[in-house]
Amino acid sequence: MGLGRTSAIALRGLVGDVVEVEAHVAAGLPAFTLVGRPDRALSESRERVRAAVHSCGITFPQRRVTVNLWPAELPKAGSSFDLAVAVAVLAGADAAPARPRGVVHLGELGLDGRVHPVRGVLPMVHAAVRAGCPRVVVPLADVAEASLVPGAQVLGVGHLAELLERYGAEVTVPRLQPVERAVAGGAPAAEAGAALPGAALDLADVVGQDQARFALEVAAAGAHHLFLVGPPGTGKTMLAARLPGILPDLTEAEAVEVTSLHSVAGTFDPSRGLIVRPPYEAPHHTASAAAIVGGGSGVPRPGAASRAHLGVLALDEAPEFSPRVLDTLRQPLENGTLTLDRALGSASYPARFQLVLAANPCPCGHAAGKGEECSCSSVQRRRYLGRLSGPLLDRVDLQVEVPQTRAASLSVEGGESSATIASRVLAARRRMRQRWRDRPWSTNAAVPGAWLRKTHPLSPQARADLVWAVEHGLLTLRGADRVHRVAWTIADLAGRDEPGVDDVGQAMTLRMRGSHG
Repeated sequence: MGLGRTSAIALRGLVGDVVEVEAHVAAGLPAFTLVGRPDRALSESRERVRAAVHSCGITFPQRRVTVNLWPAELPKAGSSFDLAVAVAVLAGADAAPARPRGVVHLGELGLDGRVHPVRGVLPMVHAAVRAGCPRVVVPLADVAEASLVPGAQVLGVGHLAELLERYGAEVTVPRLQPVERAVAGGAPAAEAGAALPGAALDLADVVGQDQARFALEVAAAGAHHLFLVGPPGTGKTMLAARLPGILPDLTEAEAVEVTSLHSVAGTFDPSRGLIVRPPYEAPHHTASAAAIVGGGSGVPRPGAASRAHLGVLALDEAPEFSPRVLDTLRQPLENGTLTLDRALGSASYPARFQLVLAANPCPCGHAAGKGEECSCSSVQRRRYLGRLSGPLLDRVDLQVEVPQTRAASLSVEGGESSATIASRVLAARRRMRQRWRDRPWSTNAAVPGAWLRKTHPLSPQARADLVWAVEHGLLTLRGADRVHRVAWTIADLAGRDEPGVDDVGQAMTLRMRGSHG
């Protein structure tokens, strides 16, 4: 009879817990039992482990093998436990003389014994180091990602036999082609990070659209949500794709959090290091609710909304999205997090993104201006934009019409570059951080309306127009709070100490698209 122990990590969202993997090998009829709340993928590890051990030239113990994953009440999911289960079993059977207790093992086993990469290595290794277990064994393809965690002592293995040889087992390490890392969808790692906009996307490419460009700058400075409405071909998609280019770099803590999310989602390329630029996600309007907010069997994985954390979530042709999908965004817009409940357990992912909605004014797209070319009825027009619910639009600070570009604008050079605008945005963000340095928020968009009215009220002159708009039904009270926040952002961009009458007027113009409040 023998008892082998080692460790693994169970992920719940971005939170990792150290799991002790105990293997009890005793006399009796041959059996292999796995206990401790494993999901289906983890339960199947018994067959993968058995085959991988045989592929190393070692006879699997013909005894009663019981593997316990402690603590038992914690749900465990995925194939990342395979390597730990194999090591614990062979240690319990004295096939690996070394006792690797305190070492965290992460990796999925192939039937030929090769160690396959797994998702979420970065947050798992981070959790191990934080729990006082810095020695970590990971798949060879995951070494670059695991090494991003300060304090981690990382060992990469490509085959189970490599690790067993290190632990004193008499095995022959086969020469097999190492497993390459892949990202979600089966793309090679070299193609990972496609959600990050390229450096070539510059606002100087956008012709005309001065008001929309200014709205984009205000959105970037204050972290405000943005709604662009206009006919096809006016540059709405171009503007949305260029928003990340004028946002400041992520801080080190933010970069670790964003990179961890992409690691769990399987879209991270470790060869590029930590993600330091704000991510950009632009799902197609046929995307399901699970694709947007996250899902999947077992413990749910992050969707586009979480992958856009601290970046931009752009919904082009927004009215074409399912109303159910759009309504799922109200929770992260309000709380900055997404909590997903499944039978095996729940997972919470951060989702503080900037939402950019883009829409045509009607189904045919030509209702802007005089609308002489529009073939839609008034009912069709109202119904089309009516697909965007009031509660959703009420959370969008900036709502701007993007008119058709005039032919004369084609001979005009583009406007300011993204680099020039980004410098103003960064200066405005610094003013905000200084003003809110003793508060739990750092951007104007995050400041509670009631607190802002009480501690940083508008002057009587600046407040007069806002009161008039509320009294005449042009703005809701929530809309007035959002105008107040945007006015502060406009003042920060201009370097003023507080918003004036003109700042409030501009904020109202950027908020009150048509008759919306």
